Amino acid sequence: MDLSKYKENRKTQYLAEAAERLSAEIRELETLVASDASMAELGKEDLARLSSERDALVLQMEEILNKGQGTAESPNQVVLEVRAGVGGEESALFAEELANMYRLYAEKEGWDVRVMDESKSALGGYKEASFEFSGEGVYDKLRYETGVHRVQRTPATEKAGRIHTSTASVAILPIRETAPIEINPADIEMEFSRSGGAGGQNVNKVETAVRLIHKPTGIDVRCTSERSQQKNREKAMAILSAKLQALKDEQDAAKYAGERKSQIGTGDRSEKIRTYNFPQDRITDHRIKESWHNIPKVMAGNMEDIVESLAAAAKSGFENSGGEEE
Repeated sequence: MDLSKYKENRKTQYLAEAAERLSAEIRELETLVASDASMAELGKEDLARLSSERDALVLQMEEILNKGQGTAESPNQVVLEVRAGVGGEESALFAEELANMYRLYAEKEGWDVRVMDESKSALGGYKEASFEFSGEGVYDKLRYETGVHRVQRTPATEKAGRIHTSTASVAILPIRETAPIEINPADIEMEFSRSGGAGGQNVNKVETAVRLIHKPTGIDVRCTSERSQQKNREKAMAILSAKLQALKDEQDAAKYAGERKSQIGTGDRSEKIRTYNFPQDRITDHRIKESWHNIPKVMAGNMEDIVESLAAAAKSGFENSGGEEE
């Protein structure tokens, strides 16, 4: 019996190992029965029992794999990254506000949120940060948030009352059960360090933080959310795979841009997708040319209208027009 497909999936791996042990017992018993006729009757009962147990495990594994097929294209786990763009400290503050907006929205959706890594600016905003979001429908609802978010407002530090324009970028990286990208171990440089922040003495004394650098692309990933180095390494590998897949998707989208008919933008992190105009209390998504008001409410995590509008536009086959509000 070929159990290779079950052993490759982490959700069925332990069941596959149990089925493999049963298969070994069945082969040993068959050999014993064949060499000793007096064991035939007793062996027949044991063979039936062992085979029944193995078949039950295979059926259980098939059910797990079939259930997982539905999440291949719409995974229930993503890494959300925010990064300050143009605008100095104001950009970093806006990046943190965006992160908080998504975290509050996640709470309303009942998703789990974990901080994976964060780098603060001098005024407390985010230079960059990454979070793990887990829950049903998380990728479907956040997938169109990737891109550059622009804010127009008067910063608290602006004494003359002038309106400034700053940007922050967002990336949504789906974490799938089976990594679609194969990574050559020789292409990875691995570094370990002590995790900072909350977590107790163990976090500060043991080098549990993991940083992976993919040498061919220069992509680097840092994970500090877990208490063990092994778990952080596994999670960092999953994120690196997702980043490499996202890079490939962006390159493919740019290559076949003329053939694209049903995507909202390319999903490219460099694409300007939305403007948050505070003086006019208006949020505009440039891809679907739709606007919403009451920015404080949206920033408090009430993103439902935006999420639903983008999903509806994608479903109806909206073709990106590239228009944007100045």
